Formats: sequence, C-alpha cells, structure tokens
Amino acid sequence: MAKKVKGNRIQVILECTEHKASGLPGMSRYITTKNRKNTTQRLELKKYNPVLKRMTVHKEIK
Repeated sequence: MAKKVKGNRIQVILECTEHKASGLPGMSRYITTKNRKNTTQRLELKKYNPVLKRMTVHKEIK
C-alpha cells in the first residue's frame, strides 16, 4: 500500500494496464512519488514491463 506521509509529496503505485487486460500471470508494478498539489489527477507513465518485454502504460492505482 502507499505510505501515509504528512505534506504534499506522497507515494503512489503504478500498475501496467496492458498486462492486466492480457490475462497473463503475474503483474508489473512500480512505486514512485508525486506532489499532491501540482498533480491532482492520477499519474500515467510509460514504464518497462519485464513480462511483456516492452514499454507499456502504467497507471496509478488506489
């Protein structure tokens, strides 16, 4: 789970959208931080998925 921290900078978990839809076992997740004041929407970054062996879109999960 994301760590609860005082202040504007929080930890978020990014999960691969393509891997989730493909139905393959396992999952690709990354942990990063974001500034809650500057970025109010959910993050969406391109990261490497080692199972699919290519760059895919990873979205912030709750």
